[in-house]
Amino acid sequence: MEYSYPLDESWSKQEMIDVVNFFSLVEQAYEQGVKREDLMITYTRFKQIVPSKSEEKQLFAKFEKDSGYSSYHTIQKAKESQEGKKINMKTA
Repeated sequence: MEYSYPLDESWSKQEMIDVVNFFSLVEQAYEQGVKREDLMITYTRFKQIVPSKSEEKQLFAKFEKDSGYSSYHTIQKAKESQEGKKINMKTA
């Protein structure tokens, strides 16, 4: 991994940790797959920290540009999947 996660310096330490956890799970969804519930829990927390849709889009775009991983498509796949499923973006 030769990129950094997009963070806002105004966030608290815990908020930064929670956002990093979310982007880390998106990364894992591409590399090995993640449990849908784990991803949705971290996304819900991410939305508490970043309630603005425009800010979310900016962070998602920066992360995708830096990493090649689409947070948007990962979340869309998770929303369309049934509970208990594993989200694996390699097969998307």
